[in-house]
Amino acid sequence: MGMSGTETGCLAGDLLVLGGGLTGLALAAAVGGAGYQVLVVERDRYPRMLAGPYDGRATAVARGSKRLLDALGVWPAILPHAEPIREILVAEAGSPVEVRYDSMELDGEPLGWIVENRRIREALLGRVRELPAVRLFEGEEVAEIRRDAFAARLALASGRRLSAPLLAICEGRLSRSRERLGIGARRWDYGQTGIVCTLRHERPHGGVAVERFFPDGPFAVLPMPGDRSSIVWALEDGLAAAMRELDDTAFAAEVEERFGDRLGAVSVEGPRWYYPLVLVWSERYTDWRVALVGDTARGIHPISGQGWNLALRDVAAVAETVVERLRLGLDPGEPAALESYEAWRRFDSLALVAITDGINRLFANDLLPLRLARNVGLALVERLPPAKRFFMRHAMGMVGDLPRLMRGEPL
Repeated sequence: MGMSGTETGCLAGDLLVLGGGLTGLALAAAVGGAGYQVLVVERDRYPRMLAGPYDGRATAVARGSKRLLDALGVWPAILPHAEPIREILVAEAGSPVEVRYDSMELDGEPLGWIVENRRIREALLGRVRELPAVRLFEGEEVAEIRRDAFAARLALASGRRLSAPLLAICEGRLSRSRERLGIGARRWDYGQTGIVCTLRHERPHGGVAVERFFPDGPFAVLPMPGDRSSIVWALEDGLAAAMRELDDTAFAAEVEERFGDRLGAVSVEGPRWYYPLVLVWSERYTDWRVALVGDTARGIHPISGQGWNLALRDVAAVAETVVERLRLGLDPGEPAALESYEAWRRFDSLALVAITDGINRLFANDLLPLRLARNVGLALVERLPPAKRFFMRHAMGMVGDLPRLMRGEPL
């Protein structure tokens, strides 16, 4: 289908995407790459979003997500900046018990890749700008959202008007549009702050990711290209505030205290970022001509590094639903299509919310009986290869009813 003005001054497409971050751009690349017209509205501007200080996080890209990015034609631009994860070590602080997930126990392919968010954003934006079917509207605020029997319609503060049969909201866990549409969301403040920064270290990491659990929050060290690693440290708010006051040398000393000397001496490279950690669960994933995607539908704890991988499964499901229906000449925003999307994605989401929330709560309790139970549980997983392989495949996004893009198949 082509873009047209169905009413004076209104640009019509096949899909409206609100939020042009990592998730929104991936959805635009999927649907636009299939030849259907996508209109993306982003309130920020991309030069600022691509600058180093905008977002210091790195993302663990699971194998299923890599397949999707490959199918979208994005992975070749990401690969030079991606560090493969060969092993994952999981342990509780002070315990001799350690679970080791080794890629050689499966097929030898990486368990995942660590990539800086800015590199993913650059690659997705580059791909979207190559697609004639995608229009980007950056630096735009939404003044009004209207829906009728035929379309979702946006009035922008600039005076532009856009419409499409379906509106996908990809604005993140604090979405203004979700609230504007009256879609409720439960929030749980973990009382933790996520601290993210890059470390440079004197010894090579060997592609090993490490997650250690402390009573005041989990601590992960993720391998990056070169002798560098990203740390993701979920720390109790009061302690995180104290960490914020430390200079880089003192902060690096605190990291070494937690992590030990596995990587030798470490130093902080670049700024540190601090993010409040809040669980968000939308009461529904759809509304009249609306689909919530990614963190707008549910935002989870970063303990497993699965947040964006979960979002990409949403992306793949929405894209498959939209493209299949458009090819058949059907309305992608009608209730039957949206019910199918919600049913497809809600159970997977609920399971991962329960897992990440449960793990965080379990390891945050330092009572001796629980500590002993945790050690027994970790020891059992380490000694049961079938259980380890299942957990690995689940973390890699290779379990369940996967959309075609997550299997590496084109739409």
